[in-house]
Amino acid sequence: MNAFDSEADLSQDRAFHLVVNTAVSLFYRRQVLDGTITWLAERGYQVTILDASSWSSTTDMHGAISEALDFPNYYGRNLDALNDCLRDVISHDYGWDANATGFALVFIGYDAFALACPVPAQALLDIIAQRSREAALFGNRMFSLVQSNDPRIRFDPVGATPVLWNDREWLDSTRLAP
Repeated sequence: MNAFDSEADLSQDRAFHLVVNTAVSLFYRRQVLDGTITWLAERGYQVTILDASSWSSTTDMHGAISEALDFPNYYGRNLDALNDCLRDVISHDYGWDANATGFALVFIGYDAFALACPVPAQALLDIIAQRSREAALFGNRMFSLVQSNDPRIRFDPVGATPVLWNDREWLDSTRLAP
């Protein structure tokens, strides 16, 4: 299966617009994120939501992700092990239903985790971007939606691509206006 149909009109396909430039899209307003999540779910995407606002350590991050994605008991709870387990996720060994249209890993309040643990927060997004690219090679759609309560948050490029704001909040004026 192709990740997207080149013959289809993709102008209204939110998933296509999310991944065309980056595998990790930022969201500020919850209603914009919630609308995107609803759109994805209605089209058969598996949407896994994690609240990162209370993560103050990598232990918190690894615990939440391993539970949400049903990682095996031998999961090593470090970034290398996370990378390995996400490879298994894109193979549908666990954590991602093979019958789903695609897989969206959603982080709420990610700015709190990025403030508490900036290096692991950046590394996690980079790993997801790399696994997203690998999933696409096999015709699978995987990406991450990252909600931040800080409308000015920025991340270094991930997977050699920038972390961008979603189409609806791309302009600073749409996020920074009262």
